[in-house]
Amino acid sequence: MTDIELQDFGTKGRYVLARDGDEAELTYVKVGEHEIVVDHTFVPPAWRGQGVAEKLVRHVVDDARARGFKIRPVCPYVVVAFRRHPEWADIQA
Repeated sequence: MTDIELQDFGTKGRYVLARDGDEAELTYVKVGEHEIVVDHTFVPPAWRGQGVAEKLVRHVVDDARARGFKIRPVCPYVVVAFRRHPEWADIQA
């Protein structure tokens, strides 16, 4: 798998992991300058069970800490991930 790429489209964006023509993604919508709403995570069926979604979420968490923004999780997978990781509370909106 290649590295995760951030694609920023102004008010929206996504973190993408691409391999062999397939993509896993975590999408978000910006709320102001210091907050994003993570609204969707998708992993191709052939990649499931390999920790790909977790890798995407950890990447956006690391990015939030590095760039100083907060995350409001609404995607069910991301909501559960935040519950499992109380150490992420500092970047949860």
